[in-house]
Amino acid sequence: MTRPAFLYLPEKQVNERILPGPMVEALRSRGDLRVVEGAAALPESERAGLIRECEVLFSGWGSAPVPASLAANPGRLKWVCQITGELKKTIPIELVRAGIAVTNWGDTPAHAVAEGALALLLAALKDLHHQIQHQREGRRPADPRYSFYTLGELRLGVYGLGVIGRRFLELLAPFRPTVRVFDPYLKDLPPGCERSGSLEDLFSNADAIAIHAGQTPETVGTVSAALLERLPDGALVINTARPLIIDQEALFAELSRGRLRAGLDVVNHDEIPAEHPIRRCENLIWTGHRISSEWPSDGKPVTRLRAMHRTALANLDRYLAGEELLFRMDETRYLRST
Repeated sequence: MTRPAFLYLPEKQVNERILPGPMVEALRSRGDLRVVEGAAALPESERAGLIRECEVLFSGWGSAPVPASLAANPGRLKWVCQITGELKKTIPIELVRAGIAVTNWGDTPAHAVAEGALALLLAALKDLHHQIQHQREGRRPADPRYSFYTLGELRLGVYGLGVIGRRFLELLAPFRPTVRVFDPYLKDLPPGCERSGSLEDLFSNADAIAIHAGQTPETVGTVSAALLERLPDGALVINTARPLIIDQEALFAELSRGRLRAGLDVVNHDEIPAEHPIRRCENLIWTGHRISSEWPSDGKPVTRLRAMHRTALANLDRYLAGEELLFRMDETRYLRST
């Protein structure tokens, strides 16, 4: 029986986060894996030729872009398995439109990101960053400036309720905050939540905002200066989604004045030089897009698979068994995926 042909095309060297040793072993136990390093430097026609010779292309962070010409002539290619989430930088929509199977990690990171959002919410609510800084400098902690110290007393506004937002609410449920949700695509409202008809309504009735919306042309910049002004003094802004959803300068202005607090896993780093005063704000917890990171390896070879690898392998087993793939993209889902 002919073994299926797998391909991985890193832009430069193999990205150990995408294809660690255990993943290589798992793939080679299921088929013939070919890795072509430096693929971004290859002519597009040569890259397309390599992909046409494989049955399954594995892709992810740091992978070479897939040529759109494959939509018209895919060769042996049946499936593009994006081990990570974002597709648009690597996989052109033409492949989806042509009916070639394209998948990503789907809801795999939902728990880790939701857990990170809850950690940021609690840490900001308890003013941990502010208090830790005072202790490190040998200062007495400042008098409490804010009145909301428990989640049970909090009016929480949730902007966007996809898979991660729903998992976030599941984790929050034992704390019993008052929850209002704004999501124009929301069909069914989780138990214990109220629906907001607009962002203006959401921000006007919240002590904290947790952002879980995807970054699309419709959501970029929607958390504006005018919306932030609707929040009461001492309110919290939590963002583990995408940075451009927020008017960053407007939020930084509120933080610099000490009026609001924030827990941000994502910011637009290109706009924040090393000397920017926001880096010294005691009312900001900034985790540098690492709030859902994997267990540290300390530079040693990875010895266990991450959740995204287990998802990809489970999907590969479904493919090899002739079963329907999980997290397959259609055009609408592709366009909303970030």
